[in-house]
Amino acid sequence: MKYLYTAAALLAATASADLCTHGSTDDDGNYYCQKVEAITYAGVGGEGTYNKVTSMADGACTSSPFGYNGSLSPLDEELSLHFRGPLQLKQFAFYAPCTAASSYSKEKRNVGRRSAMERRHAHGHGHAHAHLHHAREAHAEEKRAPALGDMVTAVINGVSETWKNTYGGNAGAADDAESSSAPSYGAGTTASTGSSGAAAPASYGGSSSSTTSSTTSESTTSSSSNDDGDDSSSSGTGWTRQGYYNAESGTSSGIVFLNHEGGSGSGVFDYSFGNSLSYASANGQSGASAPTTLENCEIPSGTEVVIMTDDKCGTDDSSCGYYRDGTVAYHGFDGASKAFFFEFSMPDDGTTAASKYDPTNMPAIWLLNAQIPRTLQYGNAECSCWTTGCGEFDIFEVLAPGDARCKSTLHGNIAGGDSDYFARPTSDTIKAALLLYKDNIHIKILPDSTDFGTTMGDSFFSEIVADTMEDSVEKLVSLFTLSGSS
Repeated sequence: MKYLYTAAALLAATASADLCTHGSTDDDGNYYCQKVEAITYAGVGGEGTYNKVTSMADGACTSSPFGYNGSLSPLDEELSLHFRGPLQLKQFAFYAPCTAASSYSKEKRNVGRRSAMERRHAHGHGHAHAHLHHAREAHAEEKRAPALGDMVTAVINGVSETWKNTYGGNAGAADDAESSSAPSYGAGTTASTGSSGAAAPASYGGSSSSTTSSTTSESTTSSSSNDDGDDSSSSGTGWTRQGYYNAESGTSSGIVFLNHEGGSGSGVFDYSFGNSLSYASANGQSGASAPTTLENCEIPSGTEVVIMTDDKCGTDDSSCGYYRDGTVAYHGFDGASKAFFFEFSMPDDGTTAASKYDPTNMPAIWLLNAQIPRTLQYGNAECSCWTTGCGEFDIFEVLAPGDARCKSTLHGNIAGGDSDYFARPTSDTIKAALLLYKDNIHIKILPDSTDFGTTMGDSFFSEIVADTMEDSVEKLVSLFTLSGSS
């Protein structure tokens, strides 16, 4: 996400009001309305294009347009999970519908059938996300050309075609697009510059998009066959845990811990692109030479840890697309229906920032299109698909040092941020669920007794959906309907 999103920019397209009619506060351009325990983003998917990175050489990158279409697109593609301190992650779990989980395992056995040449020139992974989460780079304001849609992965019965190495699409002439230049900061932050004309609170729904000029005029489109009624939730087969981490027991399965310390133990560093991804050390603060489970520790302020699946991108694995030479490349969390569960705290370490671009004492949890960290999460904007809308969602993000509120924001060609917020868990841990299902994203604080077991019944997820689809001050639920929804 771009760090310099202004309130006015986010109001480019409207969305239904959240709970701001009941009161709001403007803190340096960031609006806070009501404290809630659940937020739903409705109408998050759509049709559109973004630019996939196809090469990285001599400090420059090239890309080509890629079309997507589906109810959750482009977030039905592979996603990476990012955690910025101060934060202590006690548990993490990833669930997929049973039918999708079965197909997912089968695909993991079948990847790697194409040549290395095809892999290196397949659709790429880039990101120039100018978010507070990664405020390492310059802080120029992003220019985004209005547009609709971005989608790149076909999903059949809950399984991404990208994962299946079956990028289905028609090649066609791509419209000339405006070049977009944006800083690459960190994971999602909807910080505002506080510029004049700051909009009133209320739904910052948007369908703004930016498309970077490409050296090719050919566009590949992938259509997601995501029939709302055609998934395991409707067939009653339940959801299966595909990845898990428990800090107390020091165990993990199905996932890998990474960070941005390439050149230290693993990954690479150069003066053109900086640090690539690397394996994270046990405390998450440095690189490691091999996969290492995160220990039971507090991730320090400003430090970022990335979680992906433990399925490594193979030499002949076209489903990973293009990624930076020498990086530590793993598959992200794929599928048109998926759920993430967290147990965590965000302690206040008392530190303050030297500048508003320094994410000190500003913890966050967010997800990115996994192409972004596999090419360049921080740095040259043309080396990432972020600026052209491949997708980011900020789940819990603190926007000012020491602030006790966590905001959420969707970044992409359909974009917006709910002004209601969650309380930052500074002392005790909380449990929370993130459900991406059909055309919606649901965030819900869970009871402390919730067990992240090996399976979850359909009724559990049905209740999350039912409990979070209507604004309610009494029930502490905020519904944010984006302009992309019908």
